[in-house]
Amino acid sequence: MSFFIRYMVKRLVSLILILLVVSGAIFFLIRLTPSDPIASITNGRRISDETQASLRAQYYLDQSLPRQYLIWISHTLRGDLGDSFRHRQPVAFLLASRLPTTIQLVLMSAVFALALAIPGGVIGAIKKDSILDRVLSAFMIFCVSSPVFLNAMVLMLIFSLRLRWFPAYGAGHSFGENLYYLALPAFALSLNMVALMGRITRDRMIGELKSNYALALTAKGTPFTRIVVSHCLKNTLIPVITVAGIQIGTMVVGAVLVENVFALGGIGALLIEGIQGSDYPLVQSIMLFLVALFLVLNLLIDMVYVLIDPRIRAAALGKSGTGGAAGPGKGP
Repeated sequence: MSFFIRYMVKRLVSLILILLVVSGAIFFLIRLTPSDPIASITNGRRISDETQASLRAQYYLDQSLPRQYLIWISHTLRGDLGDSFRHRQPVAFLLASRLPTTIQLVLMSAVFALALAIPGGVIGAIKKDSILDRVLSAFMIFCVSSPVFLNAMVLMLIFSLRLRWFPAYGAGHSFGENLYYLALPAFALSLNMVALMGRITRDRMIGELKSNYALALTAKGTPFTRIVVSHCLKNTLIPVITVAGIQIGTMVVGAVLVENVFALGGIGALLIEGIQGSDYPLVQSIMLFLVALFLVLNLLIDMVYVLIDPRIRAAALGKSGTGGAAGPGKGP
């Protein structure tokens, strides 16, 4: 257990260092854009030189860029993300008000993706080269090749405007109501993830079904369903979890497009507003949050590895001679 704790502490320190480097890159890249933040603060109104100087001093725009970065990152470490130029409100408040919609959208998309991709991949592997397998493969190819905003518009056209089964825009006023309002956007966002995870599940499952331990279990008379669920699927899930963690992180980016198509008003719409209005505090805080979310998801994936794979768990608990992650177990 001490080895596992040291390993996680090392990962946390690495995560913090990466965030510091990324924060600097975000800060300086945003300021390469040819825009005037004062125009964003004043909504384009003409102001006197004295007022402009006062605003620059208030938002530290009169300082050098390195000095501005140090001020921003020191405030961020204390939980102060600054005030939005356009909204004239704390960035933390804006994030807190918009974040629940985006989180629920992404989580619903992940649930849809897992519920469709894993059974679809397993069925495709079991029915390899059958008509059902070809239909599933064609569907996955379509999903992975279709942009998320196109999926959103097509689904809106069919299920909202034609069939009128789901609302075409907006979010609900409660968690339960959001489940209905976000069902169609979440499904649209999940399709790319369904395709990628489904193909990986299918290919890995085909290999596992042909493995020596699966053949040995078959020779012993073990029921085929037990071989698939209790043994092959468990080994198949390791790369699937890796892809799922990365895809959930990228889903937050895809949520920007889906939120705009369905006018959901989540964090994605807030980011677009900030970019269009040269709202430095808002944009840099949202982007840093997205990077942090992506890194935390990867850290959680490593922890899940320890729980689902005995060999990795043995290494993490110091029962093996090395500290590296082992590959997926191949035994029953």
